[in-house]
Amino acid sequence: MLTRHPQRGPAVTKSELIEAVAERAGIPRSRAEQAVNLVFERMEQALVRGDRIEIRGFGSFRAKHYAGYAGRNPRTGVPISVEPKVLPIFKVGRELRLRVRDGA
Repeated sequence: MLTRHPQRGPAVTKSELIEAVAERAGIPRSRAEQAVNLVFERMEQALVRGDRIEIRGFGSFRAKHYAGYAGRNPRTGVPISVEPKVLPIFKVGRELRLRVRDGA
């Protein structure tokens, strides 16, 4: 079952992912939840360390560093300082891109 977002359409939630893993693997929901949480925790730890995550056929994740800069408040025009930041970036893999494009 998909959850509907008013602007973006349907979305798969973490609990739906856990249910799917439990059904597909034939394991209790609690074990599937542990597995899903473990995968997400390991991915988070790798990104915090600055490692790249590559999942063949799906895509890759990495932490991208952005420098700080002088910006402006769009409403008031007042200059502001934007702090440097690090954000996770996902780059879709070729196989997934083609499957999504072809509606498979």
